[in-house]
Formats: sequence, structure tokens, C-alpha cells
Amino acid sequence: MQIIYWRVDLNFYHIKMIKSDIIPYELHFKQPAGTSRGVYTTRKVWYVKLSDVETGKTGIGECAPLPKLSCDDIPEYETVLRQHCLSLEVNGTIDYESLRPYPSILFGIETAMQNLNSCNNILWDTPFSRGEEGITINGLVWMGDFDEMYKRLEEKMKSGFKCIKLKIGAIDFDKELQLLSHIRKHFSPEGIEIRVDANGAFSHSDAMDKINILSQFNIHSIEQPIRQGQWDMMKILCKKTPLPIALDEELIGINNMEDKKLLLDTINPQYIILKPSLHGGIHGSEEWIRLAEERNIGYWITSALESNIGLNAIAQWTATQIHNLPQGLGTGLLFTDNIESPLFIDGDKLWYDTKRDIEFKLK
Repeated sequence: MQIIYWRVDLNFYHIKMIKSDIIPYELHFKQPAGTSRGVYTTRKVWYVKLSDVETGKTGIGECAPLPKLSCDDIPEYETVLRQHCLSLEVNGTIDYESLRPYPSILFGIETAMQNLNSCNNILWDTPFSRGEEGITINGLVWMGDFDEMYKRLEEKMKSGFKCIKLKIGAIDFDKELQLLSHIRKHFSPEGIEIRVDANGAFSHSDAMDKINILSQFNIHSIEQPIRQGQWDMMKILCKKTPLPIALDEELIGINNMEDKKLLLDTINPQYIILKPSLHGGIHGSEEWIRLAEERNIGYWITSALESNIGLNAIAQWTATQIHNLPQGLGTGLLFTDNIESPLFIDGDKLWYDTKRDIEFKLK
């Protein structure tokens, strides 16, 4: 889209001309990625490019809804995206209220604007973006058969991760317990922290029994033990659980402030997990954080299979938050045709290489 509008910038008393472009792109996974909504081999994203025609400055953002999971995974997605880009061009501001139902669109537009208004690719000036500090992250073991998960688990432990996240619910529960037992035979809870993500795989009848069994392995937390939308059951689990419960999918589609308050007050979880592309963009995620902190609910931040454009924005924003837990940020290594990035992993930390720039060159 290349519709150009003139608008008056009252702060600088001159005319500014902004252009927006939407660039669809398909990413290809190096290996099939198993999720709670099936197996992904490709990933469709839309890049939003905002340009200040006068200065030549540009900003890039990524809109990446997850099929069958995002609340804005809709057939007319690109049309809605174009409408909101047009609105931005005309008004010069982001209409956050009208974008509440479209978290991945909001995330792409607001990070493109942040990039446009920032100094080069430093979206937020922090010790992380200056290359002075890394962000501690967990090592993710994807769903697969036992042998695949065992191999991935070994690789993560050898790489030096102090926190391992294990996706469960894809294979036999006893096999998954064997993987947890393998970790505990080699590492104490002080040596390696274990998180498990059930992706809603447990049923009403077996959820508490399985949580009790998992607690024997000194697990930090379990994500989404049952499917979202079952608030009464989740409330009971969070009240009686021997190990902390973190809500993830439960937050999807809860976009209004009053609904967010109602969810947290009803279920009262120990943690929430925030994925900006799924949970309201940066704007909506910061709302969740404020509400959680008011209720003494912990949180951490996670990426959601974005390319390096989205991952870079999430990582830089994460660094602006106060946190003392490993974050769930991806590594950007999942795709064969990802965009070059200044992000890299050293041990169990994600770092920003200030000598490298993000280059928006599609392969």
C-alpha cells in the first residue's frame, strides 16, 4: 500500500509526509514445530514499513497471528491491517481502542512506529540494547516423540541453560515423567529450574492428579494445565495446586480492561505469561503487567514464533521491564529464511550485538 497523506506535526511546525507499505512473507521452519494447535512447517507474517518521506527514515514492525490460536486469526486479516495502516497515515496516531481485538496488528504497527521514532534500531535505550547486559531465558524443548525430546533436552542442558521449559501432553505421560526424572538425576532444583507447559492437555478428571505427580520433581511452574475458558475449574486448580500455575492461552481474546480484571480476580493464578502478539501488543501487555502487579501475580514474557523483526522488538521491550525470572524469548534459529539479526545466544542469555544491525532483506 502506498497511499500518501500530508499531516501537520504540531510539535515541529512543519508538514510531515508518511507512507506505509505492507509486505506479506512466508517463513519456513527448519524442523516441524509442534504446538497446542498442531504442527507448523511454515509461518505467514506481514511486515509493516512506515516511512517518513521527507527524512527517508523508516520503521519496521511485524504482524504475525498464529493460526487457530490468535484471536485475530481471521480470513480478512490483510484487509483489516490495511485499514488500520490507512488510519495511522490519516490521523498520525495509533487508535489503541479500535485495535484491541487485533493484538498482532497492534503489535506490528506500534513497534513500527517505535522504530520510526527511535535512534536507528535501538527501539528502547536500555543496558540490553547497548550490549551491556543479556536477558536470561529458558531453554525450550519442543513437543515430539520421546527420542526427539530427549535429544533436544540434552542439547539444552549442554548449552548451559539453567532453566528448561518442557512442552508436555504430546506423548505418553509416563514417558514425559522419564524426561523429568532424567533432569533430576543429573541436576538439583538449584542447578536447573524446570518449567512445564501442558498447553491445555489435561482433562478435568486427571488434572490435579497429574499436577500432584509433577510436583514431586520440584518444578517451578506449569503453564495452562487445562484448556482455556474453564474459569471455575482453573480457579480450583490455582487454589489447591502444590506447584504454581501460569496462564498463557487463557489470556487470548481477553482484551478489555474490565475483562482482564475479572479474569485475574476470578482465577487468581500464581503467574501470567505475556506474548505481545497474542495478548494485546506492547500496550495491552503493559496493562496486564500493571494489573498483575496490583494483585501480587508474577509474570514473564515470551515470544510466539515471530521472525527476528518481531523478536527484536519483544526482546528490547522486555529489557525495559523489571524482572528476576528467566524469560521465554525465542532464539531466531527456527527458520531457514529468517532476517539477519543482532540478537545472539551466549549460555542462557540473549544478547544484542551493537556492531550488527537488523537488515530488512527478505531471502
